[in-house]
Amino acid sequence: MPTVAITGAGTGLGKALALEYAENGYKVYLLGRRNDPLYLVQHQIKENGGDAEVVLCDVREIASIQIAFQRIGELDVFINNAGIGIFGPIEEYEVEDIEATLNTNVKGTILTVQASLPLIRKSKGRILTIISTAGLRGKANESIYCASKFAVRGFTEALQQEWADEDFTITAVYMGGMNTPFWKKSNHVEDSSRLKGPEVVAKQIYAEDDGRKEIVVD
Repeated sequence: MPTVAITGAGTGLGKALALEYAENGYKVYLLGRRNDPLYLVQHQIKENGGDAEVVLCDVREIASIQIAFQRIGELDVFINNAGIGIFGPIEEYEVEDIEATLNTNVKGTILTVQASLPLIRKSKGRILTIISTAGLRGKANESIYCASKFAVRGFTEALQQEWADEDFTITAVYMGGMNTPFWKKSNHVEDSSRLKGPEVVAKQIYAEDDGRKEIVVD
């Protein structure tokens, strides 16, 4: 059975990806900081006849990441999905907002890709970084979020060059806003129900997860 590990797997796109890969025969490692949402996703996968394991992991902490990937053991696909967004005019950002965004979105991406690499190299597998269109163009009141996603885009493109002769791959995934709990603590998007559902996005990502350089969800 092929295996996939997904960070931020308890809610939103991470949850949708977990359900999609499980439905297609993958054992899913559900990574995240909070037990309850992860166990709910695990229960849903097992009810549908799939296989999933909960692995607590805080992508901001190297020790937590190392322990998580030691538990995983074998891995065919790693999806770096965990991310946060804090929105508003630049003058309103506190230092804590900037640090939280960069630690999760940038540092977390780099550390988890590092940790997954030995397993992915061994399996000749695939890494996907969930970037969003905020890594392609600047957006008003999203300056710090865009900065973090531009960084992840550069990181991913650099690794595509670095690993050009390797027999495993890394894919950049770009999609717009989705109707997920991502927006709950923000009034940045007035009506998130108008956005595309994460299930639709997850289906396209799964269908196009073949080692290509980019997946763009319109």
